[in-house]
Amino acid sequence: MPDPAATTVPVSFRAATRDDLPRVVELIADDPVAAARTGAFGPAHVAAFEAIEASPNDELVVAALDGEVVGCMQLTFVPGISRQGATRLLVEAVRVDARLRGRGVGRALMEHAHARGRARGCALAQLTSDKERPDAHRFYRSLGYAPSHEGFKLSL
Repeated sequence: MPDPAATTVPVSFRAATRDDLPRVVELIADDPVAAARTGAFGPAHVAAFEAIEASPNDELVVAALDGEVVGCMQLTFVPGISRQGATRLLVEAVRVDARLRGRGVGRALMEHAHARGRARGCALAQLTSDKERPDAHRFYRSLGYAPSHEGFKLSL
């Protein structure tokens, strides 16, 4: 197995812009599990981006390498009553360009997410991952995430 430090790709992070949106959708849809539910870039994605951009508790973050968007994630800061009023960091839609997987981009994205959560006073980070993504589950476990709850969803 290669030394992770030797293969780490130096990426930078920034808030996504409207111009990044087609690439973000492309990254999210480059996955058999998400392709059908993400769909092709369109007005619904623009509306969602505008809602995220307007929200003080949401961030759409991109990872860039030499000016190219190579990763993305959505962060949501959820104030709560439980856990003594703790705010939670919810991490969603973490994606890395397939050409760069295994090169430290995902780990760097998650470290950035955790730093943003700490800066916002979050007590914990949480995420969901589709049961059809065993590689993602191994990755999240390697970061210290524990599969502590059973998730449930209902389409509305």
